[in-house]
Amino acid sequence: MQIEFRSDLGAKVLVDVPDERALEDTLRKYGRLGWTSGEVPPGGYPFPYDNFADFDWSLIGARKWTNPEGDVRIIHRGQAYKIRELEAVDSRKMTLPAAVKISRGAKSTDPEHVREKADGEFEYVTLAIFRGGKRQERYALPR
Repeated sequence: MQIEFRSDLGAKVLVDVPDERALEDTLRKYGRLGWTSGEVPPGGYPFPYDNFADFDWSLIGARKWTNPEGDVRIIHRGQAYKIRELEAVDSRKMTLPAAVKISRGAKSTDPEHVREKADGEFEYVTLAIFRGGKRQERYALPR
């Protein structure tokens, strides 16, 4: 089994993985270097809500960063994403549990299929969303 990574400098690198049990460890090892595998799906990576507090960002080649003003951001492929807490919605039209969305404003260079519309003319790109689901220890920071 192999994983194709893109290094932080844009190089494509194939890494051998002995078996599926080593998959997360391999993603963590190269993710700590800022290397990524695959593309972020439209709407972002979906993860269980209860995994947000101790999520291991290296799994997707990202890291937490605190700016000089004290705001926490998630850095992924050179882009800074903001953490947004979304309240639960319970209306006649829809019911959604609370969520944490990691997103940034869209840029003109972002492909159309990853852009999401917000109020007005504003568009954004989502890296990950933590909503519902059952906690999975494999996504947590190693102890």
